[in-house]
Amino acid sequence: MLLSFITHLFHGRAQQDDFGKYPVYNDNDLGLTYTSESSTFKIWSPAAEQAEIIFYTDGAGGKEIQRVSMSKEKNGIWSVKIKADMKGQFYAFRVKIKNKWLDEVPDPYAKAVGVNGKRAMVIDLKESNPGGWEKDKSPVFKNKTHAIIYELHIRDASISSASGIKNKGKFSGLTETGTKNAAGLSTGLDHIKELGITHVHLLPLYDFNSIDETKPDAKYNWGYDPLNYNVPEGSYSSNPYDGITRIKEFKELVKTFHENGLRVVMDVVYNHTALTEASNFNQLVPGYYYRQTKDGKFSNATACGNETASERPMFRKFMLESMKYWVEEYHIDGFRVDLMGVHDIKTMNLISAELHKIKPDILIYGEGWTAGPSPLPDSLRAIKANAYKLDRIAVFSDDIRDGIKGSVFEHKDKGFASGKPGMEESIKFGIVAAVKHTQVDYNKVNYSKVAYAIETYQTVTYAECHDNHVLWDKLAISANDATEAERKEMHKLALSIVLTSQGISFLHAGTEFLRSKKEVENSYESPDSINAIDWNLKTDNKEVFDYIKALIKFRKDHPAFRMMDSGKISKHIRFDDDMPPGIISYSINGWANGDTWKNIRVIFNGTGKEQKILTSGSWRYAIRSNKFESDKKEHLMPNLILSPYSCTVLYQK
Repeated sequence: MLLSFITHLFHGRAQQDDFGKYPVYNDNDLGLTYTSESSTFKIWSPAAEQAEIIFYTDGAGGKEIQRVSMSKEKNGIWSVKIKADMKGQFYAFRVKIKNKWLDEVPDPYAKAVGVNGKRAMVIDLKESNPGGWEKDKSPVFKNKTHAIIYELHIRDASISSASGIKNKGKFSGLTETGTKNAAGLSTGLDHIKELGITHVHLLPLYDFNSIDETKPDAKYNWGYDPLNYNVPEGSYSSNPYDGITRIKEFKELVKTFHENGLRVVMDVVYNHTALTEASNFNQLVPGYYYRQTKDGKFSNATACGNETASERPMFRKFMLESMKYWVEEYHIDGFRVDLMGVHDIKTMNLISAELHKIKPDILIYGEGWTAGPSPLPDSLRAIKANAYKLDRIAVFSDDIRDGIKGSVFEHKDKGFASGKPGMEESIKFGIVAAVKHTQVDYNKVNYSKVAYAIETYQTVTYAECHDNHVLWDKLAISANDATEAERKEMHKLALSIVLTSQGISFLHAGTEFLRSKKEVENSYESPDSINAIDWNLKTDNKEVFDYIKALIKFRKDHPAFRMMDSGKISKHIRFDDDMPPGIISYSINGWANGDTWKNIRVIFNGTGKEQKILTSGSWRYAIRSNKFESDKKEHLMPNLILSPYSCTVLYQK
């Protein structure tokens, strides 16, 4: 029904109407099926008149070994079975459509490739397993709101000379232990483990287009330009020419993280491809995998030149099988879905249902927006406003993000944590993780005028990510009238809000010691001098690191901050009325969510002045103006003094 609607929506090329008539292939054996006796190759290309596979000695250049015609089968399938051990050979497909041979490409299902991903490689996947792989298990993880996510770029983590890591910029660099900075403080894997987060979200690690794997140090990129979705990126491996090496080294990284109590989230970008006309998809089935505008052009809701058509059966199938492959073959624990608002709700919910069958505690979250208009109606898309329609999938809350630090689009705009008035309701909206609460005035929330989440685990609470300015730089730009000491307190306040709010907590790597990118925004192709994590900042800002580390432990120790049920939010969280402007005060009462503390009170001072507020009863300090309190005695508090830009947490046993 949905496909029919889409094809009628367009009035451009006649080819559009044909897509709805294309047959659907339901089996799960597209691509290569390998044994030592034979290899079977299958591609889906319903419009093709002929198809062939070409074998080579090398992944780039080298000699052509043989060229074999493929046989046409039912449902748009072309296949060939070669009765020989083909292991180690490289191959590509090409098809003839309208009497024209298109480019040679790996098929979209390729699982191993040669250098720069232009040819697939025949491998025995069992040979890519590191020692002990069959015993690899993900760390225990119970509820989605227990997640504290740490977003990290593989190269950034180790490339700095201050990292103390030997295999810089590689998968294997993050498997090294005992690495330290100049002052002897832990870096890399040991640092991440020390910090106490639960999930490491790795920026794109599939095979992307922008890096020449023969010269991996020549250019930097985040990797949001997919080439081969089911293959690890070669520039992160020690040998990009060999198809097995990159697979084995990434599996070793996953295994090492699991052994150290860390789960692995993969950043996936199914919303667009790096290439459009020349992509693997388009060279086999022109036009089908992408949406078009009414005039027949490629639509562009991603601002990257194309947008994929998740509602079409064979791309829906590809997304599902690709994500299942990463879970089953690589033991991935979760996915961050880039520009998830491009995808349709039906596809996302199907994927979630299938992945939860394989791994019930899997984490799925994404950006609930697009980068431009799409032909697919808003009502059908996995955008933030439709979060309540999504099945066990979370969306990022830009409401609390920009409420905390100011608009990402207006560089000098301040937020609550840097003293901007009128942001209280946006923060309150985020504190309750975008679920309905009678004390939130939605008319004053910066973006969302209604609650969009049904349960707290549908919301990712954050202040920054790889996009836009990092938090420390944003504060330097927007609060340039403040001293560095004041901005440190703003920074701590911002992360205090994130780590004491409901929902799923999300941190950008290095924020725990004031990471800077020298005020460069969107550093996706800036050099290492901008993007590399400077591990000496951990020494310079040890007090900030210690505070964030303690905040993470505090969140993990207290289930009151990790409620899963929106009914509990309404029952246990009460905001204090009549607070001065720039002050947010709320209580979590009644041993909420099985907490050991009967009552908790959280107060944020988002102003640049010391504030005094009235309290009643006897309380203990947990946090006192951005410092964890060692004095655990009860104090009668008729007046509470709040330092500028600070978080204070009180409790009663």
